[in-house]
Amino acid sequence: MTNTTATNAAIIRILGLRKSFGEHLVLNGIDFEVMPKQVVVVIGPSGSGKSTLLRCCNGLEKAEGGRVDICGLTLVNDGLMLPDADLNALREEVGMVFQSFNLFPHLSVRDNITLGPRKLRGLSHAQAQIEADVLLKKVGLTDKANAMPASLSGGQKQRVAIARALAMKPRVMLFDEPTSALDPELVGEVLQVMKLLASEGMTMMVVTHEMGFAKEVADVVVVMDDGAIIESGPPETIFSRPSQERTRHFLQAVLTKA
Repeated sequence: MTNTTATNAAIIRILGLRKSFGEHLVLNGIDFEVMPKQVVVVIGPSGSGKSTLLRCCNGLEKAEGGRVDICGLTLVNDGLMLPDADLNALREEVGMVFQSFNLFPHLSVRDNITLGPRKLRGLSHAQAQIEADVLLKKVGLTDKANAMPASLSGGQKQRVAIARALAMKPRVMLFDEPTSALDPELVGEVLQVMKLLASEGMTMMVVTHEMGFAKEVADVVVVMDDGAIIESGPPETIFSRPSQERTRHFLQAVLTKA
């Protein structure tokens, strides 16, 4: 296990990251950093590599080249990954929320949240339930503790998924298009929870098409296209004065559609 901890160091540092699927180069030399307590929002056209980048940050995808340092560990360096035991430990530090919720359908809401802390953090059943109930209050679902996932709306399922990730007490939260599978009227309730996390100082990296969220919450907006970062900066710069024509075209298309 390689420790890269340093004073005031980036909590995520990516250098020259490359990833292909067959002949298709999906990530072509990605470089950027996320500092503690920052909210970095990644935007760009579909197929630009955003979700693959996120999945490379917790080992769900194996990069062929470059380096990823996250939470003080070198996750990948020129195609060499952390051993499985270290990778599992790292994933306890890095929470991830997917667009498809991924709840266990046979477990209640509370049991979905307590499973990880009991199995991986060694909490007692009683303590895990106490912590789960605190998180359910945070995401506005106290009354759904004993409900089964099938009875929940999409927005409720995603809020349970966020609570489940938070139950591991991660240092970083990764969100992969967390609202893209939701009906429009349910998007706001999930974004509200994410805004709360940001206000509490959670380090977050978010892939999203929600431009309003990016404008309001992001410290840094990263724009990707064709497997590369074409520009990045504070939201007021990216949305008002983008430097790249491709960024202008993308924003015009998505903001007109909205």
